[in-house]
Amino acid sequence: MNSKDIFIKAADYLEQALPFVLYSKPVENTGKLIVDGLFQENNHLYFAEDYTESGFVMAPFDLKAQKSVLIPAENATVLRAKINRTDDFIDENLHRPLHDENNDKLKHIDLVKRGIQNIQEGKFQKVVLSRKLIADKRSTIIAVFKRLLHHYPTAFAYCWYHPKIGLWMGATPETLVKIEDHLLKTMALASTKAVNGTNPPEWTSKEIEEHQYVIDFIEDTLKDNVRDLKIGKVGNIQAGKLWHLKCDISGEMKSVENLKMILEDIHPTPAVCGMPKEAAKNFILKEENYNREFYTGFLGELNLKSNQQNTTNLTELYVNLRCMQIKEKNCEIYVGGGIVKDSDPISEWQETVNKSRTMLDMI
Repeated sequence: MNSKDIFIKAADYLEQALPFVLYSKPVENTGKLIVDGLFQENNHLYFAEDYTESGFVMAPFDLKAQKSVLIPAENATVLRAKINRTDDFIDENLHRPLHDENNDKLKHIDLVKRGIQNIQEGKFQKVVLSRKLIADKRSTIIAVFKRLLHHYPTAFAYCWYHPKIGLWMGATPETLVKIEDHLLKTMALASTKAVNGTNPPEWTSKEIEEHQYVIDFIEDTLKDNVRDLKIGKVGNIQAGKLWHLKCDISGEMKSVENLKMILEDIHPTPAVCGMPKEAAKNFILKEENYNREFYTGFLGELNLKSNQQNTTNLTELYVNLRCMQIKEKNCEIYVGGGIVKDSDPISEWQETVNKSRTMLDMI
């Protein structure tokens, strides 16, 4: 299928208020992209109950308060299109929306200060605090998604819609888990600096410590469910205009039936919540004063066939970062950052401003 056909079908589904998802996995050859689509044949709301289902899953930040939504493969048309970024992408919108960065500044700085105070009081070691900003919508949904594909080929870019839930879109650099033939792969991703020139940044002890929290958490969570756990070297990864610290982690699952347990244990990670997990999560739910919904949840392929012979199930899930919820007249953009004892509230505010540009530049 060519790219025009898959985008036309998505536009038709939006008009008919039928669920669908378009997505593109990270690629190294950034001149070529593959866009996959699942188009549900009805508007029923399906859920992933035990993660043995097959399809595309969209999971919330708080699994206790909200269920994971599923577009089931058995009730969907599955399409694929190959895209040439040079030929198939035209920027349809030359006007970018203005964003008042001072609107929520004092509120977020105060939130960060309260987080630091709780850390100093020993209630938790790290907490990830976020905010939601509103921006005007000035493009069609498909045009925005095309821009995401064009500008972030090395991220997991997606456009997800269900008439009973809403429309979400994003380009996330962070893998939660990838499982194929019992081999589980994940990553520890944390710390952020804006791109300045061509060289990777110098990282502070605060940023290195923040990243190490994520590594330690994932290692401790997986050690009882996987064999031959391997922790890779820490390196740099660039996602658009941002740098992050990254470490690959892998191991062999003792049983694929443990997937639900693993997901509930590992999600939300310290990279999007904090640690200890429950204490940080409780602070977030009480103090952020808004519902994250699917921001910092996870999404992706769940038990889908990975080849034409249909011999292998592939699960490939990503943390829902750098994302937004698109409403009828505006867009709600979600941004946050990790807070530790040495965090500076002003710098943390600026980090959210840097991250917001990922989505603001697209709409």
